Amino acid sequence: MSATRATGIRAALLTVPLALGLLGGAAEPAGAATTQRPDSPLTCQGAGVDPDARVRYRTETVVHAPLRTVWRLQTDVARWPDWQAPVRSAERLDHGPLHRGSVFHWTTPLPPNPASTDPVLEITSTVRQLSPGSCIRWTGPAVATGLRIDGVHVWTFTEVDGGVLVRTEETHTGPQVDANVPAATDILRQGLEGWLHDLKATAEARAAQPGPN
Repeated sequence: MSATRATGIRAALLTVPLALGLLGGAAEPAGAATTQRPDSPLTCQGAGVDPDARVRYRTETVVHAPLRTVWRLQTDVARWPDWQAPVRSAERLDHGPLHRGSVFHWTTPLPPNPASTDPVLEITSTVRQLSPGSCIRWTGPAVATGLRIDGVHVWTFTEVDGGVLVRTEETHTGPQVDANVPAATDILRQGLEGWLHDLKATAEARAAQPGPN
């Protein structure tokens, strides 16, 4: 997949379902539903994703890099745009290492759609649970004029032979995404797998560099 196409997919993560919803609830396309993993939902300090959400996806990958490298990349929110092309801007609204209660605001381009003429999707995330080097769970809305999706996102990090097993699970709720669950789920799938791909590629490239990383 080309970098341009991947960026477009990630940028569309929250916007295509919104457009479908505002078009009157398009018919669910045959075969569009994504098969979900049978595992129990991911949790961080006992809390997981929204159990009532119809739009959900879980995926994982092994990153061949030290845990400290992977954790630093994922929690240094202000530098997400350095390695995630779909993240246009990211700003911490508090200071110090990411912690429970931390709030950050980030944006991604909003492609032309019938739902909104805003140029970007505004996302405000609040860290609800965090165990350093182990897991993070944040929640928050993604909004544009006339649009809103509420998300819950869980990440876990487990050291394994040769690297770190990174797992992630996310749910979305809102009338626009609920209007076409298979399409919204597939878009969420592509977004999460794109994020993991970027995290893996960046962490492994840094681990290959000489010196501390």
